[in-house]
Amino acid sequence: MASARTTVKSSSSSTSGGEKYDGFTDDERDAMKERAKELKTAARRGSRAAEADGETEVRARIAEMPDADRALAERIHEIVRTAAPDLAPKLWYGMPAYARDGKVVCFFQSAQKFKSRYATLGFSDLAQLDDGALWATSYALTALTADDEARIAALVERAAG
Repeated sequence: MASARTTVKSSSSSTSGGEKYDGFTDDERDAMKERAKELKTAARRGSRAAEADGETEVRARIAEMPDADRALAERIHEIVRTAAPDLAPKLWYGMPAYARDGKVVCFFQSAQKFKSRYATLGFSDLAQLDDGALWATSYALTALTADDEARIAALVERAAG
């Protein structure tokens, strides 16, 4: 029976055929390392300082993005800050995110971060975007129209509620 696990060359546990299994890609490992660093930094600062620095850190991370991702991230940041001013900006796995009581409600993932063809606007289960038995929790972004921006603002307002 074929295994559902993929094999990659790594220094982790062995599999047959000389390849090694490691359940995470280099990009995923980097994201986890960034998250660990974020948690350590937040613990040293305390909650009030972390909230104040969140805006600075998110803007700095956005500024580091390639042009296409940066333009989308800047616009998403403006929309979220306007539509849901109570959500606090913070980094989450190295991505711009917006939190209520320290818990991420929505986030922006640049296309470049995981070498994808599109950026993503995602929502956690705390957003409670439930709509029957099936609903979207993330959206692919390649450009933003006025209609897209209005739809995002409405989703963010609902999620922040």
